[in-house]
Amino acid sequence: MAKAFASQGDMTEKKITFSEVGKGLWAFTAEGDPNSGVIIGDNSVMIVEAQATPRLAHKVIEKVRSVTDKPISHVVLTHYHAVRVLGASAFNAPQVIMGEKARAMVVERGAEDWASEFQRFPRLFEGHESIPGLTWPTTTFNDRMTVYLGKRRVDLMHVGRAHTAGDIVINVPDQNVMFTGDIVEAHSACYCGDGHFNDWGKALDNIKAFNLDAIAPGRGDAVIGNSAVNGALERTRDFVESTYKAAAKVAVRGGSLKDAWDGVRAACDPKFKDYAIYEHCLPFNVSRAYDEALGIDTPRIWTAERDLAMWEALQK
Repeated sequence: MAKAFASQGDMTEKKITFSEVGKGLWAFTAEGDPNSGVIIGDNSVMIVEAQATPRLAHKVIEKVRSVTDKPISHVVLTHYHAVRVLGASAFNAPQVIMGEKARAMVVERGAEDWASEFQRFPRLFEGHESIPGLTWPTTTFNDRMTVYLGKRRVDLMHVGRAHTAGDIVINVPDQNVMFTGDIVEAHSACYCGDGHFNDWGKALDNIKAFNLDAIAPGRGDAVIGNSAVNGALERTRDFVESTYKAAAKVAVRGGSLKDAWDGVRAACDPKFKDYAIYEHCLPFNVSRAYDEALGIDTPRIWTAERDLAMWEALQK
C-alpha cells in the first residue's frame, strides 16, 4: 500500500490575510491555500474564485463585509477546478461567469475532478456536505468580456492555455491590477496536472505585457509593485520550465514515469522544495509533463482511481 498523498496529512489551519492590492481591490490569501479576490464597484461587488465549499466561502464573505456593505453581484471563476468553484452558491450572486472553455471542462471532467480533489486534499473541503452540486455559470464568453460595476471597468480575458486550457484573468485597468488565477503563483508550487507546459510561458508573457502594478495570484501572498510582479512571473516560469524539461528529458528517451519523477526531484527540489503545496503538486506535475512530452496534448482526466494508481507507481 502506497503512503498517503502529502496533502492528505496537511490538516493545519492556515492564517488568513486580507490585503488591499489597489483602491477597492482586495486579495483573500491563506498561506498557499486557494486565494479569492474582491473587486468593489460603485454599487456592488465582484468575487474572483469561490473556494471549495460554501462554508469556506463564508470566510471570504466575512472579510468582504469588513470593508463594504455593497451586495455581491458577480462571481467570476478563472477555471473549473473544484477547490475554486464549489463554494459559489454561498455568495448568492445573480451572475456567475466562466470562460466557455472552462464550462465545457465542467461538463467533460467536473464530477471526476471533484472526487479526485476531495480525496487528495480533505482539509480544503471543510463543510463539503454544504455543496449543492457542480457549479454552473449563468454567463460565459469566448475570448474577452467586459463587466461594468458602475463606472469601474473590469476586463475578463483569456491569455492562453496554462494551468488549464480554459484559464482566464481579471484585469482592473483603473488600478493596473490583475487577478491571475493559477497562471501565476507566489512562493507556491504551480499545480500542473491539467496544464499545458509549452503554452504556459506565452500566457505569462501576455500578462507581463500589461506592466502591472500589482497582482493577486492563485496562491500565495498578494504581489505589490511592478518589480515584484515581474519577479513572481519569472519564478512561475522557472517552476514550470524546470519541471517540464526534467520530465521530458526522461520521457523522450523511453524512461519510465518513476524515472521522470526522480529527474524532476533532482532538478526542482533544490529550488522549490520550500514552496507551499510542493509535495502535493509534484506527482501530478510529473505525470502531466511526461504525457505532454510524449505528445498527449489534452490532459488525461484525473479520477480518484487514477490518482491512487499513479501514486502507487511512483513509490516503487
